[in-house]
Amino acid sequence: MLHQAPKFYEVAKRVIEITEGCIIVAHNAKFDYRILKLEFSRLGYNFECKNLCTVELSKQLIPDLPSYSLGKLVRSLGIPISDRHRASGDALATTKLFELLLNKDIEKTIVKTYVRLEPKRQLEPKLNDIIQSLASVTGVYYMHNEDGDIIYIGKSKNIKNRINQHFVGQTPKSKKLQLEVASVTYEKTGSELLALLKESAEIKHNKPKYNRALRRTIFTHGLFSFTDEKGYLNLKIEKIKGNVKPITTFSNIQSGKSFMNKVVEKYNLCQKLCGLYKSKNGCFSYTINECEGACVGEEITENYNSKVQQLIEKHSFKSKSMIVVDYGRAVDERSAIWVEDGVIRGFTYFNLNFQITNIDVLSTLITPLEHNKDAQHILQSYLRRNKRLKVISLED
Repeated sequence: MLHQAPKFYEVAKRVIEITEGCIIVAHNAKFDYRILKLEFSRLGYNFECKNLCTVELSKQLIPDLPSYSLGKLVRSLGIPISDRHRASGDALATTKLFELLLNKDIEKTIVKTYVRLEPKRQLEPKLNDIIQSLASVTGVYYMHNEDGDIIYIGKSKNIKNRINQHFVGQTPKSKKLQLEVASVTYEKTGSELLALLKESAEIKHNKPKYNRALRRTIFTHGLFSFTDEKGYLNLKIEKIKGNVKPITTFSNIQSGKSFMNKVVEKYNLCQKLCGLYKSKNGCFSYTINECEGACVGEEITENYNSKVQQLIEKHSFKSKSMIVVDYGRAVDERSAIWVEDGVIRGFTYFNLNFQITNIDVLSTLITPLEHNKDAQHILQSYLRRNKRLKVISLED
């Protein structure tokens, strides 16, 4: 059969055509995929294709079988097989096996979890056990080593999926976590905002060794204001230096400029006085009659400054007192974050039938949250991105 068979280079183009945009399913896919990559590499071509291994899937969905070889497996499942150890017979048996696995996969883990570029090593039993113990909820998760020490803290809108990504990941950090993790605990928050705030606070407090990037403040740029020689309030995005407090903060200058472009249009401000258009004369919006002329001294100073002040008051936490209401851990529950005089005091949960506008009641229910630059940025950024949030003012 091999004597009369074509050489690989004669069928290589057809293999690419057949597999393009598809997922290769094979029994012990690591072997088949390695052979394909090797043969293509000899031709100077980097072959890559997503694939699934029916050995791994069978062990996951049909555990405790005595053998997972293709012949014994299909026989134990009542799948007919002919032409054993020939391409057509084995391929047909693998197809029938895969169809059975798809039907057994009620949670759709085949599609969501096992499709990846290359078959990875099978998860260690302890990692599988950890994943099975988790829930698909929003919250903060903690990875512990054998001594119980926290080695990594993260947040996710779906903790179970996120941990699974860590455990099948092939980055250097993922591999280190897979080797060291002994258990994972988590706290359900319901609210992504609370998860973000708690993640930031917990990382700074516990200083896990694999969270180096988030131990320090990473919000580098801020929005500042100043009055020019003509009396106009100007706005600018620049790096945060020293103890000068910005109106609001951003992760980088691009994020700041994107914010400025939106508020210039929303509040009808001048591009030049907001640092978006450098010119000795009027800004671009002025030339198309969309700017009222603050850049050339035509707009009344008080009118323009009033618009800028509205923006500052909306986005500054200075002296603000409010309650930010978000999702809770159950359908009839909501979370509440308390901000007093511009400082994040803490959070609580309440039933929808319970009113929380009374500060005396709120103060007895609150769980403290540390206020720092990162926490303030997280809250301000979340408020900018989520218009659906209910914000109750306590200033009156």
